[in-house]
Amino acid sequence: MTSPTDTAIYARLDAWIAQHFDEEVRFLQALVRVPTDTPPGNNAPHAERTAELLHGYGLHAEKHPVPAAEVQACGMQSITNLIVRRPYGDGGRTIALNAHGDVVPPGEGWTHDPYGAEIEDGKLYGRAAAVSKSDFASFTFAVRALEAVARPTQGAIELHFTYDEEFGGELGPGWLLKHGLTQPDLLIAAGFSYEVVTAHNGCLQMEVTVHGTMAHAAVPHTGVDALQAAVAILNALYAENQAYRQVRSQVPGITHPYLNVGRIEGGTNTNVVPGKVQFKLDRRMIPEENPAEVEARIRSVMAQALERFNAERGHHGESAARADIQRLLLARAMTPLPGNAPLVQALQRHGQAVFGHMPPAVGTPLYTDVRLYAERGIPGVIYGAGPRTVLESHAKRADERLELDDLRRATQVIARSLLDLLA
Repeated sequence: MTSPTDTAIYARLDAWIAQHFDEEVRFLQALVRVPTDTPPGNNAPHAERTAELLHGYGLHAEKHPVPAAEVQACGMQSITNLIVRRPYGDGGRTIALNAHGDVVPPGEGWTHDPYGAEIEDGKLYGRAAAVSKSDFASFTFAVRALEAVARPTQGAIELHFTYDEEFGGELGPGWLLKHGLTQPDLLIAAGFSYEVVTAHNGCLQMEVTVHGTMAHAAVPHTGVDALQAAVAILNALYAENQAYRQVRSQVPGITHPYLNVGRIEGGTNTNVVPGKVQFKLDRRMIPEENPAEVEARIRSVMAQALERFNAERGHHGESAARADIQRLLLARAMTPLPGNAPLVQALQRHGQAVFGHMPPAVGTPLYTDVRLYAERGIPGVIYGAGPRTVLESHAKRADERLELDDLRRATQVIARSLLDLLA
């Protein structure tokens, strides 16, 4: 393989990517056009289509279906994770590139077909166009460019295309790692083009079911209103949320913890005192927090709020409102591992060359699959095709879009960085 000190090879990589860019865009369009709404999470068909397209480029994708019972236990329908292995020779690093294909449902308010992959004013529209089917394309074409131009002779690259990011990643990268199917030396995971993310928040998700006693609305005193009890708990949680603003992270790009209640349902009819109310909460944890302590604190706050509610209304014993609390997800924060320096340096160097300014190394308030690699001692960073912010991409909102120029340039940065990392 040509030495990366021969800067002319970077220009040749850029030229190959430019020459094949229309093909890369068509590849991304084909991936966007296969829905991967999660829920319901029927993602195996997308993996099949991805493997078919990769085969057309001479890239063999190993198919690793997750057993149906495991998938269904997590509330999804099907998952087939893919690994493409490209060994180049003895010595050198094995570098994994991971992107996820599952995505939240489109929702309302679109002006473009969520699965049309339409192009307008240099932007490609569609659910997962930016997060993160775009990096199925950037990673694939970076590897193709590298092999066509540089012809590596040492190290290896793996493409990990997985389908469980929205539900926590344990059946995506977590499943591949747990079953010993991969153990790379370094990782680049799907991200955006204007920063290199080295740390991210953790996330605790819980389902709380508040039980009261149903009663006719004409005689409400004969029941225990589960909704009122839930409101008492919610008020206590929102008070905690205000206090979180005083807890500051030292990681650039991350501010403070926060809590969101994203779903609530309950009751049977307007003329019935509700006997059961259920809500789901999402608590984002900054890297400095201890997840066990965070969970214990939330449980304590809810228990105390419910105790006060019952005491104020004279509810006790079997007549008291009670709450069942179930942890749905515990995603630990990602903190930088010392070994990620080569990744950061390569991506910053080539980000400067291609985009005209150096992408900063920062944290993000999101949580990602990368933590699962980091927990196993694999240094990783988040970098890929996309705008400066999640807000600009419209990820998880209507009219998600990707600037095609960002896709092309990110592919160049990744290809150049892989060249350096394999040398």
